[in-house]
Amino acid sequence: MAEYTHGGDVLTARSRYGGAVLDFSTNLNPLGTPDQAAQAAAQADGSSYPDALCRQLRQAIAAHDGVEAEQVICGNGAADLIFRLAFALRPKRALLTAPTFSEYEGALSCVGCQVERYALDSDRDFDLDEGFVEAVTPEIELVFLCTPNNPTGRLISTDLLVEIARKCEAVGARLVVDECFLPLADEGGKGLAPYLAEFPHLFLLRAFTKSYAMAGLRLGYGLSADCDLLERLSGFAQPWSVSAPAQAAGTAAFTLCPDWPEGARALVARERPILAAGLTELGCDVVPSQANYLLFRLEQITNLKEKLLQKGILIRSCANYHNLGPDWYRVCVKGGEENRRLLAALKEVL
Repeated sequence: MAEYTHGGDVLTARSRYGGAVLDFSTNLNPLGTPDQAAQAAAQADGSSYPDALCRQLRQAIAAHDGVEAEQVICGNGAADLIFRLAFALRPKRALLTAPTFSEYEGALSCVGCQVERYALDSDRDFDLDEGFVEAVTPEIELVFLCTPNNPTGRLISTDLLVEIARKCEAVGARLVVDECFLPLADEGGKGLAPYLAEFPHLFLLRAFTKSYAMAGLRLGYGLSADCDLLERLSGFAQPWSVSAPAQAAGTAAFTLCPDWPEGARALVARERPILAAGLTELGCDVVPSQANYLLFRLEQITNLKEKLLQKGILIRSCANYHNLGPDWYRVCVKGGEENRRLLAALKEVL
């Protein structure tokens, strides 16, 4: 079985530590799952097949995001839709940034796609620059971008994203913008949903996973004005790919507690500078973040994840990210007490 490289492998961490662990390896809403969503999931009818078309959920998403229900497609997490895009489009050449979320390349490799990587400069806080527009050549069929980027926590400006979208339209490339972390990022925002009609080749990835801390329920969705593409993506889904509890939880989240991510943004805005300063004081080179997580480097220290696990704390090693390395790490921003536990443990192992 392939090695698990993502965050959130709490079961393995518990078995190695020998008890409960504090998980800083996944970037979920620090407020947890809202009660309304959890109760809706618990009360969902599990004895019947779920709605294969996710009709009620899509209506709730459309109302929340300001789009038409016909522009919404739901999936078993955003990762499900990433793989469906790869199998439906089967691009010969795609463009990604480095570093970025590994599942884009993982999905593309399944269809034999050649991946080109645009290296982001650590000296510029890994910010995407105008040079990326020139990298979108007529040979590129698919572009993946993530804002805020995972694992850097850096946002891409709307102006630059629109410029990239125009270039993709000009060369006929599909542009997929992953906005899954956007509700928890600085200022939140509507993302590129208002531009869907202008850019038919644009596809937006969103999810309840991070903003509503519903990772275990597996609920993501995509937005596009290209109904033909959405139909093709539906053809690459297994029947009933979104469970009844997931649909109920998502509907409740957007109809009963639509402002839940707002409270988390306030907490992150308060706690992130404190955590970043604490990491810096301990010798970490911290990338300024605009999201609910922090990327940092401890030069030549490649076993920090293992050392902290001995203290009952799980962090994310970034060794598998292109353009980073084994001395790069990522941690989420939690509440003050939990963040202090992380800093205290880090001080003990350094």
